[in-house]
Amino acid sequence: MLPHIDDFLLDLQATHYSPLTVRNYKGYLEVFDYFLNESNVPFDRINKQTIISYKAYLASRGRNTAKPGNHSNKPLAPCTINYKLIGLRVYLRYLISIDYPCPLAPEAVGKLKAVPKRPQLPELKYLIRLIEAPSLEVNIMDLRDKAILETLFNTGLRVSELVSLNRDHLNLERKQIGLKGKGNKIRILFLSSSAAQWIGRYLQSRRDRFKPLFIRHIGELDTLKSGERMRLTVRSIQRIVIRYAERCGLSIKATPQTLRHCFALYLAGEDANPVPLQVLFGHESLDGINRYVHAYDKYAEETHRRYHPLAKPV
Repeated sequence: MLPHIDDFLLDLQATHYSPLTVRNYKGYLEVFDYFLNESNVPFDRINKQTIISYKAYLASRGRNTAKPGNHSNKPLAPCTINYKLIGLRVYLRYLISIDYPCPLAPEAVGKLKAVPKRPQLPELKYLIRLIEAPSLEVNIMDLRDKAILETLFNTGLRVSELVSLNRDHLNLERKQIGLKGKGNKIRILFLSSSAAQWIGRYLQSRRDRFKPLFIRHIGELDTLKSGERMRLTVRSIQRIVIRYAERCGLSIKATPQTLRHCFALYLAGEDANPVPLQVLFGHESLDGINRYVHAYDKYAEETHRRYHPLAKPV
């Protein structure tokens, strides 16, 4: 086992990393530890060549494991490999900061050069079809799913942020959500009248006083007053979006992240100022938002070349 892992994870918690991030970092380091054991390389003997071999290990078919012992023939995406490398780099920096022995400089763990891909996004008419896919019958699960889809597209929330929402984060009268996002920063998100209406209808149909905004309605009932065990998981939200995307016949894969991308892309397409868009989207810099502005320009260029009669190749 890598040295001082528990101390490192405790330090992440103390510096207000989210529980999900802490868990992910733990998983990234477990993969590196598994690689060292397979390669018979002690941690105190790692060097730049070790990192090169580790990158090759992650990129190879049949050995690119997300969890120790869980092999897959599907290659890892460069961005996924980079997450694991970043986790290792942060761990090495921690060792140095706390004056523990560290055999390699963190800067020696270089990332792969990832080619940015513009996500495939549904046209607005198909996106509306997805949001309207839940049945309009008064069924509490359909009401919940409709409220979830409306909220995702109206706010651009990360799926982890949506899962963390509680009732007291909402002000339906003002159509606002107050959310503590990355770095414990508070940001205000705004709901359309439609989204606020569906959330309100869903909450009115519930007979519980559980704290989480979106909960499961099957399975064992939580006996705790807070109802924390009733809270939907990230995976549950992903399954909900995928199910309705399949139901309405979307030709491309749709996930909660698809709705987040659409939120940014369509606002950018309406000439929204990148600065407030950055705040709404929860990014610390404009770099992440500018790619949506450029993506929309690229989308417009492709549309022009495809459909304008004089732009087609002769």
